Amino acid sequence: MPRREGCGTETGRTVRIRKGSDAVNTVALLGTGIMGSGMGRNLLRAGLGLRVWNRTRDKAEPLAAEGAVVVDTPAEAVAGADVVLTMLTDGAAVAQAMAAAAPGLRAGQVWAQMSTVGVNALDELAGFAREHGLVFVDAPVQGTRQPAEAGTLVVLASGPADPRLDPVFDAVGAKTLWAGAEAGAATRLKLTTVGYAITLTAAVGEALALAEGLGVDPALFAQALTGGPMDNPYLQAKMKAVLERDFAPSFTVYGAEKDTGLIAEAADRAGVAVDLARATGARMQRAAAGGHADEDMAAAYYAGFETAPVGTAS
Repeated sequence: MPRREGCGTETGRTVRIRKGSDAVNTVALLGTGIMGSGMGRNLLRAGLGLRVWNRTRDKAEPLAAEGAVVVDTPAEAVAGADVVLTMLTDGAAVAQAMAAAAPGLRAGQVWAQMSTVGVNALDELAGFAREHGLVFVDAPVQGTRQPAEAGTLVVLASGPADPRLDPVFDAVGAKTLWAGAEAGAATRLKLTTVGYAITLTAAVGEALALAEGLGVDPALFAQALTGGPMDNPYLQAKMKAVLERDFAPSFTVYGAEKDTGLIAEAADRAGVAVDLARATGARMQRAAAGGHADEDMAAAYYAGFETAPVGTAS
């Protein structure tokens, strides 16, 4: 794949980057959960030096066997790193980690903020970066556990296209889409794409719950859509999860509920009504209250029932 040319911040530009760049030697990764662990492995496979920190150290330890240095504090992770990546639960977690990292930061480091944090938190994080002289790139990702593990995420980026990010984004993603030169543009784009994914997932679960409630074999619903104009791979994946009651998390109910709140927050700022996102958030909240918060968001299916449906695992 050709190395990218130019600044790379032209809106809508897709960039594919050659592996093996010597622009960066050490990456600090803060957060090794569902997404961060897969990203970390791909950074190591790309030959990059990696120091990792996670609030629960046990979740970071598996990366040590693959060559990462696991440290006890964010400050230890970022000290001397060329690039700092954050992949944490929400804006508050990112802010807390970066505040703890401050003693190890130095002016001129690149910070790619890859968590989904929403517009308000993003503004605060960008302010932190300015105060510490960091090169701040807003870079949330599109994709869940499987793409993170395969290195096929879509990186949605905005801000300065520092070449030190070339091998990093290439290692974790299939492509990088630059949304603009302004930090925050990528976060706004991410809210639109994740909103689509979450509402589609909720719609699949609701339709299957309705089928069951009406006495219709849910498998017939799947057969009616498969191969037709409304079919798509995402529909198939989420139908399969519900029909097989396999809710191993790619993106959790908790995460989906959190993101619908961020979508509503951004919509309020923009003066846009997001009825579907708000309704989907309510379904995710009910599913979480029913004990499904840490399961895949397809488990929002359970929000369709006042009592547990047939086939519910104990």
